Amino acid sequence: MAQDGLLLAVIADEDTITGFLLAGVGNIDTRKKSNYLAVDSKTSVRTIEASFKEFTMRDDIAVIMISQNVANLIRPAIEHHIKPIPAVLEIPSKDAPYDPNQDSLLKRVRIIFGSS
Repeated sequence: MAQDGLLLAVIADEDTITGFLLAGVGNIDTRKKSNYLAVDSKTSVRTIEASFKEFTMRDDIAVIMISQNVANLIRPAIEHHIKPIPAVLEIPSKDAPYDPNQDSLLKRVRIIFGSS
């Protein structure tokens, strides 16, 4: 586990990643593993899903923030993740607005509280 606490992981487009890195979120551990993945048109769905699964297995990550348009590419993997930590939060991207009807976390909250 990280000495200063748990990390935030980000899977998003390059501009979003750059913003988070400028805010100090970036981390590369001793194994040369980073806590972010910049996704562009050349990034394969397999690579995105592999990074997501890797982030969910790491014990030093508490939250995974993923652009909703990227999350839609790996929706089955996201919905299969049921552990509370790391929490998966879907965020808007510069290219696509946020749609609360597609957000897996919001869907779970609605089920728990019985609202539609």
